[in-house]
Amino acid sequence: MDFFSSDQQFDQLYPDSISALASRHWTPIVIAKEAAHFLAVGSNTRILDIGSGVGKFCIIGAKFHPNAVFTGIEQRDSLTQIAQSVAHELSLNNTEFLTGNFTDIDFTRYHHFYFYNAFYENLIDNDSIDQTIKHSPELFNLYNRKLYKQLKKLPVGTRIATFHSSEHEMPSSYQVVGTGSNEDLKFWVKI
Repeated sequence: MDFFSSDQQFDQLYPDSISALASRHWTPIVIAKEAAHFLAVGSNTRILDIGSGVGKFCIIGAKFHPNAVFTGIEQRDSLTQIAQSVAHELSLNNTEFLTGNFTDIDFTRYHHFYFYNAFYENLIDNDSIDQTIKHSPELFNLYNRKLYKQLKKLPVGTRIATFHSSEHEMPSSYQVVGTGSNEDLKFWVKI
């Protein structure tokens, strides 16, 4: 079966309870391919997915860009384990998944970044993935500020692909250089 032919096929790799969240919380294949294409420039490029969930972006990126390394950081260990299991099932060796908070990650270890508004869950009570982590508007603001500060420190040429982002986390030193087939996918470069 070609799991990469459609979202419906791909989401069969996940348990039913996880597949049910796909349309709202996991990156669509077309978006993942476009974002990975923008980010996976050069050789041995290291890309960090902030709030990687079950790893769909990283897995798709790793499949189509074998010369790049895709790392996902996710607070929920249960989702990290699912991502690791699917990557193993697909024999992908250029992706890894970490359990933790992105605020504990050294961004300088990565060249480029993917961000599918992982903080939005803090604003909507009835649309969260689960209740295993704390949610609050204060965390949304805190995480936006922390991401802004991390991105601001990175070198000129750093690329970021954002999907459904509020853009408040983006320092003014980053400029939009394009959009994807969905206008909510934006490509940024630090100038």
